[in-house]
Amino acid sequence: MAAPKVFVSSTCYDLNIVRSELRSFIAGLGYDPQLSEYSDLLYDPRQHTHASCVQEVGSCDLLVLIIGSRYGGRAVPQSLAMVDFTQLTPALLAGDFLKSKENLSITQLEVLKAIIDGIPVFAFVDSGVLHDHHTYEKNKEKAAIKEIEFPSIEKQETAKYIFEFINFLRLRSEGNAILPFARLDDIREHLRKQWAFLLQRLLFEQRFKKGEARRIDYLAGQISDLKAAVLTSIGNAELKETARGAIKFRVLVEFLCGLGRARQNARELLLSDVTWDGLLKKIGVKDVIALPESRSMFRGTVIILEDGSHFRGQYPATFIHNLSGKWDEFRQLRVAHKEAVMDALIEYADLRPGMTRMRYFPEAYVPEAHVKESESEEDDEEKTA
Repeated sequence: MAAPKVFVSSTCYDLNIVRSELRSFIAGLGYDPQLSEYSDLLYDPRQHTHASCVQEVGSCDLLVLIIGSRYGGRAVPQSLAMVDFTQLTPALLAGDFLKSKENLSITQLEVLKAIIDGIPVFAFVDSGVLHDHHTYEKNKEKAAIKEIEFPSIEKQETAKYIFEFINFLRLRSEGNAILPFARLDDIREHLRKQWAFLLQRLLFEQRFKKGEARRIDYLAGQISDLKAAVLTSIGNAELKETARGAIKFRVLVEFLCGLGRARQNARELLLSDVTWDGLLKKIGVKDVIALPESRSMFRGTVIILEDGSHFRGQYPATFIHNLSGKWDEFRQLRVAHKEAVMDALIEYADLRPGMTRMRYFPEAYVPEAHVKESESEEDDEEKTA
């Protein structure tokens, strides 16, 4: 198996010694360093070198970012087109750093590519630059900010872009660690420890997942045995058919009962001989939106209704879409069989209303409100940490 590929992203001219030493360090660990000046990357002759660098980031496993005194070369339009900015969260897009994408440097674009592709980023900032960043943060809203000279920055007109890039990194909801460095050993020591910790974590998770898989297999077997026992204990053919239908269509009926409870009679919905899209229209569904990741209890899906109200539930959007197949099967049942299955399952759902995993909100859904809710939860966790 190939060694992990580590992309080193930074300006070259001011950090050439650091990059050279870091390349030897990465190779010494048995990893495959990827540095542009050593021809470690493929420079496709059909595209600009910036585009080649951005493209090569996607094939790497880790990215080490070093921020020094220089801003670096401005990314060409061809390389900008290779990054899908819509994949960034609204919170990140709202920052000053991304307001003028044409001002992005190639180093910054490489990091954005890594973030979008889910590649871990290990960021280091020259301690002098980080000190000047603190000064910038305290004074950036003042008129005198244009007069302040930042000793660590080579070209003063680029100071804002470097400092806002640091803000972008440290304000991320994950992977936001930024380490200052005064010498190369600071970087080497941190990477050596962090990569060892990462390997240990991966090994632990692998063991945990294997244990979970065994437990799931055991429970699945137990459930299958229970289903078989229930079905074989039923002597009446019609009751046995009803039991099979209850097992097969339980989630479908539970979902529609969750929507039907606030909208209309669930039995009327289940007896409708319409397509899945027609059924959703009959309920009054206008749109189905997958929520972003958060710690919120209701993080799966938002179902927007035509009257402006909405449901929020823990079902993922793909799961709701896959219910269309179950609905097509349910429509093919005999009416008497449908009614028997409904009677069993609707009564069951009514006995445990909290288990439908759907919550109705009479007001309109506001995406920003959900984002703020998630952010406030994270803030509360940080305060109690």
